[in-house]
Parts: sequence; C-alpha cells; structure tokens
Amino acid sequence: MSELLRTKPLDRIMAEAEQHGEHTLRRALGPFNLIMIGIGAIIGTGIFVLTGQAAATNAGPAIVISFTLAGIGCTFAGLCYAEFASLIPIAGSAYTYGYATLGEIFAWIIGWDLVLEYAFGAATVASGWSGYFVSFLRDFNIQVPPQWTATPGTELLLFQGRWSPLNTIQTSLQSAGVSAASLPHVTANFNLVALVAIAIVTVVLVIGVRESANLNSAMVAIKVGVVFVFIGLATSYVLKNTEVAAQHWHPFIPPNAGHFGEFGWSGIARGAAVIFFAYIGFDAVSTTAQEAKNPQKDMPIGIIGSLVICTVLYIVVAALLTAIVPYKILNVADPVAVGVDAIGVHWGSVMVNGGVVAGLASVMLVMLLGQSRVLYSMSKDGLLPKWASDIHPRFRTPWITSIVVGVFAAVFASVLNIRDLSALVNIGTLLAFVIVCFGVWTLRVRRPDLHRPFKTPLVPVIPILGALISFGMMASLPLATWVRLLVWLVIGLFIYFFYSRHHSLVGKSPSPPPRVRE
Repeated sequence: MSELLRTKPLDRIMAEAEQHGEHTLRRALGPFNLIMIGIGAIIGTGIFVLTGQAAATNAGPAIVISFTLAGIGCTFAGLCYAEFASLIPIAGSAYTYGYATLGEIFAWIIGWDLVLEYAFGAATVASGWSGYFVSFLRDFNIQVPPQWTATPGTELLLFQGRWSPLNTIQTSLQSAGVSAASLPHVTANFNLVALVAIAIVTVVLVIGVRESANLNSAMVAIKVGVVFVFIGLATSYVLKNTEVAAQHWHPFIPPNAGHFGEFGWSGIARGAAVIFFAYIGFDAVSTTAQEAKNPQKDMPIGIIGSLVICTVLYIVVAALLTAIVPYKILNVADPVAVGVDAIGVHWGSVMVNGGVVAGLASVMLVMLLGQSRVLYSMSKDGLLPKWASDIHPRFRTPWITSIVVGVFAAVFASVLNIRDLSALVNIGTLLAFVIVCFGVWTLRVRRPDLHRPFKTPLVPVIPILGALISFGMMASLPLATWVRLLVWLVIGLFIYFFYSRHHSLVGKSPSPPPRVRE
C-alpha cells in the first residue's frame, strides 16, 4: 500500500521544471498566448454544437441556468488549478498535482483519466467540426458525399438542402408534416472529414509549440469575432421581434417529460453536466506550464482570465439562440448556423460557418497539445514507455506522442457519435476536477510553508464546493457513461499494476534530490 501512495517530492518536480536544453520543452508562451490557449480550447463544440442539443433535449431556454451552474463549478475548480499551476509549473497538469499530493496510484488514475478529457475531447470537437465544415462548403455549392460525414451506421436524410442524421431532425419533420420515408437517404460509412481534420492539426503540433500557439491565436481571434457578430445580429433581431422571442422563451423551464434529465429542474442539472464540455479547456492551459516564460505569474492569468471571458459569452449566446429559434429544433450539428439562418442574413450564415470551422480547429489543437504534454510527463516519471517523452531535436516537441495521440483521436472521431464522446469527456474531466480540488486542500495541510505565487481563497471552502459541484454533475450523467468510465479505469489499472508500478522512477529512487528554491 505504501508503494501505491508514494508521492513525488516537490523538490524533484521543481528541479525538472527548471531544466533546459534541446531535450526539454521550449519556454515560449506569454500571458496573452496562455489566455488565447484557454479561449481556444473553451469556445468550441460546447457553444457551437452542444448548446443547441442540450437545449433541445434537456433544459429548453433554461439552458442559460445550466451554463451558469457549470460556470460556477468551473470557477471553483479553476481557482484550485491556478494555485497548482503557479506552484508546480510543469507540463503534467492534474496528473502532476495528484502525484505531489495524493500519491502515485491517484496520479496514474488521473493521468489515465485525462486521456478521456483531451484525446476524446479532440475527437468530440472533430465530430462537431465536420458538421460545420460541410455546411460551410455547402454555402459555396460544394457537396461532400454524405456517407463520409458521419459515424458508421448513421442514417442521413436530405431535408431543406442539407444532409442531417434522422434522430436530429425528427421534430422538424413532424412540424413540417414530412415523412422521413419520402426523403432521399444514405447510411454513413465513417466520418472521413473529422479524421482529416485531426491529421492536419497533429502535423501542426509536431512542428512546434510557438507555431501552434500563433496559429491558435489567429483562429481564436476569428471565432471570437464570429461570436460577437452572432451576438450583434441576434440582439438586433430580438429587439425587433420581442413577441417572437417571448414566445420561444415560454415556458422558460419546460415541464419535466417524466424522466430524469428531460426538462424541468432535473433537465437543467443534466444540461449543466452535458454542456460542461463547453468549459473544458481552461485546465488545458496548465499543461503548457513548462512552456510558459513566467509560469508563476502568468498561469493564473491564463486560467482565470480565459474562464471568465468565456462564461460571459456562453450565457449571452445561449440566451439569444433560444430566443430566436424554438429550442425543440436545435438538436442539429450546427445550431448557431440554424439561428443565423432564422435571422435571414445570408452573409452572416456564411461567416458564422467559416468562423466556427476555424474556431473548432483551435479547440482540437489545444486538446491534442494538452494530451501529449500529460503523456510526456507520465513517461518522464517512468509510468509510460520512454518513447512517449522523446523530444524532437529540431522542433522541441514530444513528436512521437503527438502522432500517437493524433491517430487515436482521429479513429474515435470517425467512428463514435458526438453525444457518447462528449459524455465520456465530461465525466473524465469532472473526476480530474474532484481530485485537483482535494489536492489543493491536502497540500495546504501537509505543506503550509510553501511559497504560493497564487492562493486559492477561502480554503477549504472553495476546494470542497468545487469537488461537490463536480461530483454532483458526474452523478447527473447517464449510468451508461459511468459504466464506460469504470471500464476505462479498470483498463488503466491493469496497465499500472503490470507495467507502470514496476518502472516508476520515484519508486526506484525514493530519496529526494537536493532541495531547490520553492
């Protein structure tokens, strides 16, 4: 048992963070880059895809409340991440924090769990990206064969000029009095569009972190501009059509349909857990700590700054989207584009689709960036094979890991549907948040003497609230998602006990190195 709970000394972690040379990660990121990385990861599939789907199937217009609840929970967790990221500026994020505070077995669980967040998260975004990309090409009369735009077995119907999955347009068909059997249909083979997107992003990540950050900043600027354009167009429409908006918002909280999570207050809770995916990303900032120029100062700025900015934008967009379009018809791959179409501004639709295509690409980039850095740290500790921490001598990136993660994400993006993927990502991330929140409290008790450049306020209240809210959102997810999580963790524990435990460098050299400044 003592082996399972051995911790990695902070002295050793800090010494690794200060290493330099061609076999280490390059410190090239400033506070602006970090905020852009956070926004790049946060504003994506959550706001452009899952907002509509959660409104249509869970919360209705009250999705605004769901966003608020999820944002509050993320703020508590974000404060805990900010303390750790400034104290332990290394690439492993929650994995390293768990190793330093709770022990090796918890570090392994959270590192393995982060694969669900980042690799599956990138796959989820790629799935959502393909819908907008196909819609964007359609604006220029370029048609992608529908059988290559969705996961295997998905039945696609041609309705109102666009190919859509049957399960997402059934309500619209009923409203229009159209029989599904009367429409052209095909069965998808796999999502080739999503696979190609992941492949391109992986190449960019291999080339270098500075190049990746610059490209990300450019794409973030585009998609934030698109969000503001949508807000402007939608606000103008609502002000001119207040009666329509009021009708769409009535009832604001639709009555429960008889099952937990289908509208009513339970639907709001389920909606918060579903669109929680929209907030994933601020923690990805912490995975770049070893590549930040001044991590002690800049990491909290990047984490908290990006989280606050995105929370405000999410609430405004969700409110406007459900005001201009009936929430029941938003269960589509591109709900924001549907909203712009309802306004009747064609150029706005083209611009939104183009901006979302660029924006979701930045989310994929940051997610895959975060995943490769976590696996890099686990390999440096001996818990994964050495090739996972090999640094390219020219590009100074963990290139083999980036390629492996890219292949993994591309396969899942092309064969799994977005709903199942996002649920797995959510439960994996929430588990990581629970562990990080308890980790901050644990380290405050064990090492109150440490110099903390940023301190989480009101400890232990904030960590406890962060953990409880995160676990509450986990509890509202479907049983099937919990089963998948348990299966994933069992596979991870099998790898740990048969490989990682025997190769752990901390286990082989338990004596800490000479102390460095903390």
